[in-house]
Amino acid sequence: MSGPERITLAMTGASGAQYGLRLLDCLVQEDREVHFLISKAAQLVMATETDVVLPAKPQAMQAFLSEYTGAAAGQIRVFAKEDWMAPPASGSGAPTAMVVVPCSTGTLSAIATGACNNLIERAADVTLKERRQLILVPREAPYSSIHLENMLKLSNLGAVILPASPGFYHQPQTLDDLVDFVVARILNLLQIPQDMLPRWGEHHFVSDE
Repeated sequence: MSGPERITLAMTGASGAQYGLRLLDCLVQEDREVHFLISKAAQLVMATETDVVLPAKPQAMQAFLSEYTGAAAGQIRVFAKEDWMAPPASGSGAPTAMVVVPCSTGTLSAIATGACNNLIERAADVTLKERRQLILVPREAPYSSIHLENMLKLSNLGAVILPASPGFYHQPQTLDDLVDFVVARILNLLQIPQDMLPRWGEHHFVSDE
């Protein structure tokens, strides 16, 4: 198995709930264990942008997401925002990779300053201090100087900033194709197999001219 076996997936209150849901589905299909964290703002965004309405309690949410993705028992573990005993809160228990998708600019700021006001921020802080893989997927337009400065700081600390900016060279036909472009890029960074998007050079067009 290539890539990490366990991954922390956090969703925060930026637009783009589809990216997080699709990534969760892909991770489950690739037999990864997912530690799932979500903010209240992200739940509101999800209910606005999709037809998915998550239960409020972690245990009920875990059951819902397991059925939604077809996950095996225990494959998805949901933790509350102040569950400081959860594995992602400690370097000795956290998965070796974490993805925040979508990542709000508020969460970006909190991670950049080491705020640790909730489990999402603490999990990201742990990932940075342990020199593990942290991928942040912001979705904002335009970016202010504050946003850009926070991204630069986090990039210098080892995080990967992957804006939710889908490309068009694969000639997308649907909105799902655009979502898959971003999710495929995340999976590539995690070194987890995906067949949604060919790597550059695998398929190319030859001009008649």
